Amino acid sequence: MAIPLAKLLISAVAVFMLVSASFATSEMPFMVVHKKATLNRLKSGAERVLVSFDIYNQGSATAYDVTLVDNTWIKKTFEVVNGNTSRSWERLDAGGILSHSFELEAKVKGPFYGAPAVVTFRIPTKTALQQAYSTPIALDILADKPPTDPLALAKRILAKYGSLVSVISMVVLFIYLVATPSKSNLAKAGSKKKR
Repeated sequence: MAIPLAKLLISAVAVFMLVSASFATSEMPFMVVHKKATLNRLKSGAERVLVSFDIYNQGSATAYDVTLVDNTWIKKTFEVVNGNTSRSWERLDAGGILSHSFELEAKVKGPFYGAPAVVTFRIPTKTALQQAYSTPIALDILADKPPTDPLALAKRILAKYGSLVSVISMVVLFIYLVATPSKSNLAKAGSKKKR
């Protein structure tokens, strides 16, 4: 009885491996959606958010009717300044990339956590729409941040210690000039040695 059970188990494993191998080699799109948000503080004190998407098809088949929808941005918190929060494309070939971006202006100060955007697409072998999700984002809108100017630190140090550095450098220069013999003194000393 153990031998027929073992044969049944081995055949079941073999069928499972064949079925899973056929699914692994089937042609399907595989979407990778990267969502990126960049904050830009304006001189007026407002802050703009540039949201960009890169949609990659890492699969081996073309995706059709590709639609990106990002409903994360609430109207009372953000105002769309440039572009749209959704976009559609006819197709995305295997190994291809699609890009989309839009710009928002923040109305409220504080932390903001954005949900992933949804990308829907159709593949010819299935009737149901397929979905992919982007990466989520976290922003600190209108945060009190130290200046990001690379010379800001040097400017602060120069303003604080600039006068001290200039006085010390003048004293060191004076001591150097007094302590170093002049060329005329060296010439006189050299001429006395020749006599």
